[in-house]
Amino acid sequence: MTRRQDLQHHRHSLHEIRNILNAMKTLAYMETRKLSTFLDSQHKVVEGLTEVASDFVSFYPEALPEEMKTTPVYLLIGTERGFCGDFNQAVIRHTEQSLSTHPNIKPTLIVVGRKLYNLMPDDMHVSARIDGPIVVEEVPAVLDHAVQALADLQAQHPMLSLYGVYHSGEEGLVTKKLLPPFEHNRHQPPCFPYPPLLNLPPKGFLFDLTEQYLFAALHELLYTSLIEENHRRMIHLEGAVKHLDNLSDELTQQFNVLRREEIIEEIEVILLNTGSLDDG
Repeated sequence: MTRRQDLQHHRHSLHEIRNILNAMKTLAYMETRKLSTFLDSQHKVVEGLTEVASDFVSFYPEALPEEMKTTPVYLLIGTERGFCGDFNQAVIRHTEQSLSTHPNIKPTLIVVGRKLYNLMPDDMHVSARIDGPIVVEEVPAVLDHAVQALADLQAQHPMLSLYGVYHSGEEGLVTKKLLPPFEHNRHQPPCFPYPPLLNLPPKGFLFDLTEQYLFAALHELLYTSLIEENHRRMIHLEGAVKHLDNLSDELTQQFNVLRREEIIEEIEVILLNTGSLDDG
């Protein structure tokens, strides 16, 4: 009886854990649906700003800053929570591989996500460790901290080049240059016969446009990483739930075997007792 009770207790515990993991999987799914709406809108904002920049720079390439030596800054986007496989380890591997091709570059790192920065406790290149978003509503606060970290670095190094390293769905891990922006448009010929009508000097307009672009691009980057994180979490938890279901099925089979053995033993005892009475 004790063995069967232990199995029953174990099976009950697995059932409770399974329900918790399944609830977490459902929450991750709901978050991906919500993020999809945000991300679609953010893609359109970034595309719109990119088109404006392309048109502007094709007529005013002199507004772009002169090419000069900059201080490289890498913004690494990880996760605040676990249950998403090797998501954070992959960010570190990708960054190391990218930098290995340029051994002379020693970038400054801004790391977002507790699970990621806990993997880099002694990295001397990390200048800021920022807690990451858990849900989409937390993205603006995380972005504020990231912008403040950039401002602190810019006070020491006026000319920065900023790269975002993040998971981007089917594209895998991506290293995207964010600052200085629009460099690839420098030698692009105009697509329209007349230049855009400006109410600001070209350099002033470019400065404001760069601010808007960086703000939108960082939102897009964080949304993209967060949706991939939740997608990974769904897959990871689905595997865990299936594993628990298999364990529960095995325990149920063991429980039934023990129960059958107990029933057989009870029948044998009854038959023995019946035989003893007949002999009497």
